[in-house]
Amino acid sequence: MRIQQIDLPVSDVAAAAAYCREVLELPVDGDAVRIGWSTLRLQPAGGNPVGGVHLAFNVPDNRFAEATRWLKARATLQRDAEQREHFTFDGRWDSQSIYFTGPEGWILELIGRRRLPAATRTGPFHGSEMTCISEVGLPAAHVATAQAELQAAFGLEPLSPPNAHFAPLGDDEGLLIVVDATRRWFPEQKDLPNAQGLRVQLSGVTAATVQDPTLGWHVRAA
Repeated sequence: MRIQQIDLPVSDVAAAAAYCREVLELPVDGDAVRIGWSTLRLQPAGGNPVGGVHLAFNVPDNRFAEATRWLKARATLQRDAEQREHFTFDGRWDSQSIYFTGPEGWILELIGRRRLPAATRTGPFHGSEMTCISEVGLPAAHVATAQAELQAAFGLEPLSPPNAHFAPLGDDEGLLIVVDATRRWFPEQKDLPNAQGLRVQLSGVTAATVQDPTLGWHVRAA
């Protein structure tokens, strides 16, 4: 599965676009930010709340050390209660991650997934090496119910065993992270998930549309 486009409400489109261009070194055209094969389209929030949105960006795993050095020079990494800032996940995840706070209170993540192809590039990392938006957070009042609906609609399977609070649906290239709406985001566990006004377009899935009118998100096949 691939996340082709996300429409993301923001309070200041120009400021969010500038952050993506200047801090993350991503190509920006007006309100559209390119991250590999994905597009992040910044939309005026209007009455929608901002903050609490989780996005992860894939980087080649063999470039992860350079990506970490690059990010530390331009952002403060988030840490967990034990002051760790680098996280390794085994099993079906087979990955490593660092987290940071973006504009509008975004909870952002760089993730290196060991099963994906290695990069041929060497030397200092550049933001253009991010290959895609690989995760987007979708809060749910009942995780199991939302999980079942998304699985049936799009033909997705969990990447790892889901539980009552967390269900990752998809694969290494793209994941819908269904989380309990009362579960605060890892690793700082300060921010509740928010997806009011979030619109997600997927490819490589069954043609369908799923939405949560109460929590405000909308997912469809591109």
